[in-house]
Amino acid sequence: MVENTMKEVRMVDVAQMDEEAFFQRLYVEHRKLYSIAFSYLRTEADALEVVQEASCRAWIKRKKLKDEQAFTSWVIRITINCCMDELRRKKRVFPAETLIETAAQEMKSNERIDLERAMDRLKPKYRHVVILKYYQDMTTAQIASVLQKPEGTVKTWLREGLKQLREYL
Repeated sequence: MVENTMKEVRMVDVAQMDEEAFFQRLYVEHRKLYSIAFSYLRTEADALEVVQEASCRAWIKRKKLKDEQAFTSWVIRITINCCMDELRRKKRVFPAETLIETAAQEMKSNERIDLERAMDRLKPKYRHVVILKYYQDMTTAQIASVLQKPEGTVKTWLREGLKQLREYL
């Protein structure tokens, strides 16, 4: 009886330590996840919400992660997917406030707004690669790991994305 109780206590301790280790790793990546989310969504509130959602999804799906070395790219991929879900949701909902903001922004014209508009026109696969390369300063090998694509494909997408950006700008 005492042995069974001790085994249960040990199992609980290991589970708590696993949870603590998971959230410690997530905490280390928090700033990177936020900056990725912000580069996609461009508002602090939406970026924070997406990081929260990505953290929850990662926690729920943590048992699917086979290699702990891939944690960073795995959680970045989850964050990008959450960003894409949020962008799709926003396309369906178009509040009147956004119309006023858009009209006010149309009056302004500077390089940053032009760049944002050009980035919006890129195909999603090119946008992902350009954001990860130039906004997150990731290498092509890291991007390939995050997007689960061959390095050659990432290089091609990067070249095409930059080519399209030059045309739009």
